[in-house]
Amino acid sequence: MNTRKLVGLFFKTLLIGGITGLVTSFFVKPAFYTENLNPFNGLELISVIIFFIGLGLVFSAVSQTGFFAYLFIHRFGLNLFRTFWPTVQVLLIAFVVFDLVYFPYTSTEGISILWFILMAAGILGFGWIVAKIKARETHQRAFIPALFFMVVMTSLEWVPGLRTSGFDYAWLMIIPLLACNTYQLLILHKLTNSENSRPSDKNASTKKA
Repeated sequence: MNTRKLVGLFFKTLLIGGITGLVTSFFVKPAFYTENLNPFNGLELISVIIFFIGLGLVFSAVSQTGFFAYLFIHRFGLNLFRTFWPTVQVLLIAFVVFDLVYFPYTSTEGISILWFILMAAGILGFGWIVAKIKARETHQRAFIPALFFMVVMTSLEWVPGLRTSGFDYAWLMIIPLLACNTYQLLILHKLTNSENSRPSDKNASTKKA
């Protein structure tokens, strides 16, 4: 991947994080907007919009850091575990899904465990769908690494949001993280494949045409 594509990936992911952060705030923090609409306070309203866009940009940066860390971890795992690396990833996915239910439930009071089960199932289900798309667009071997990234890495990136009191900022964080991680995962092979295509292959296809 050349510098131009890397910079493009960076800014497009930032844009996705900013937009999803803002849109999520409409549903999670509606009071921040309604209190500035009646009576109308344009300056404060703009400040709120800028704040939530900036928050989304921060979460996007966290997502990108996690994505490049994942690329290193995946290469390291292949070299260390070799053919056992897929099995190790499956075990880590199961462990993280369990942790998403157990630790938040034990650290909070008055909240049914069902909510935490649904939360973990939602992340696993969403990751499963994205991983299936990745495998269909590339190779079936990509399914487990893609699921590992969407579940394990996203959960690790989400830890600061889970430690906040209440669930407002947890929601504000997880939606941009999922959106940015999905985009990076599904666009990576398109960027690398276009770069890896050889000029001779293009010339051959041109002659055939």
